[in-house]
Amino acid sequence: MRLRVYLLTLVLVSWSNEQVLARSYDDVIASGFLKVAVYSGYPPYSFLEEGSARGVDVEIAALLAEQLGVALELVWMTPDESLDDDLRNYIWKGPVLEREAGAPMLKRPVADVMLRVPYDKAFAYKVDPDGRVMNDLVHFFAPYQQEQWVLGYHADRMAPFENLAVFQYDRVGVEIDSLPDLYLSGAFRGALRHNVVHFRRFDEAIDGMLNGQVSAVMGQRAEVEWGMRLSDRIASLSVPFPNLYKPTWDVGMAVRENFRQLAYALGDVIEQTVRSGDMTHLFERYGLAYEPPGYYLQLGKH
Repeated sequence: MRLRVYLLTLVLVSWSNEQVLARSYDDVIASGFLKVAVYSGYPPYSFLEEGSARGVDVEIAALLAEQLGVALELVWMTPDESLDDDLRNYIWKGPVLEREAGAPMLKRPVADVMLRVPYDKAFAYKVDPDGRVMNDLVHFFAPYQQEQWVLGYHADRMAPFENLAVFQYDRVGVEIDSLPDLYLSGAFRGALRHNVVHFRRFDEAIDGMLNGQVSAVMGQRAEVEWGMRLSDRIASLSVPFPNLYKPTWDVGMAVRENFRQLAYALGDVIEQTVRSGDMTHLFERYGLAYEPPGYYLQLGKH
């Protein structure tokens, strides 16, 4: 049965000084709404199209709210310098803002749950230089997708290839300061650096490939597949990425560490959606291939 998603009440939330703390399950139910943080301008996951919220994560957020019997408020996130900063800003502490004079002040976190975070033990328990766990106030749960790095290429300018050596001769586009940027710029002792072209956003890299600035792009598989809808000459290719840490990873959710009851309720919704095949149908509606997280494969649940 196809996934039925009702977008209920999509409220585009902006920062204000009246924000409330992330809330418990009981507070969410009593209030009648669930605040879900998704990244802005991030197709095919979460983006605006003609003023309407769209994307895989937007529909998952709507489903979570629907199954709790509450309305949805979307919190549009602007990425900070790191994912750790995003978790701090939206889940457990709030961003630090500089006053014109005096000590810094904090704005409170505005989301009950944050989507598109890694479901990864090493990340969850990583420590700072002083040996303290950096995200000990965050609970990671409910993996809902396995993502991976791939290459997209323009078939009119490149033939299918087997390794990255082709980028000694062909130009490849990346989102600036992303992992593909750092990886390709340093691969083979920097031999590819002169052919790595930087774009502000990944969708701009796709446009660059369409207009001939580059012959290929490196990004997340869903991003490349989303770009493929623009031209039947764009193809996706997975090649070995030597020494790349985590070429595939599971994507999940996060809540404040002491709100486990909310996590259990939302996790049950995700598990049923994955097991029933409805998650596959959701991705297919956006022209994307769905890969279930390794978590479910290991448990034999898919």
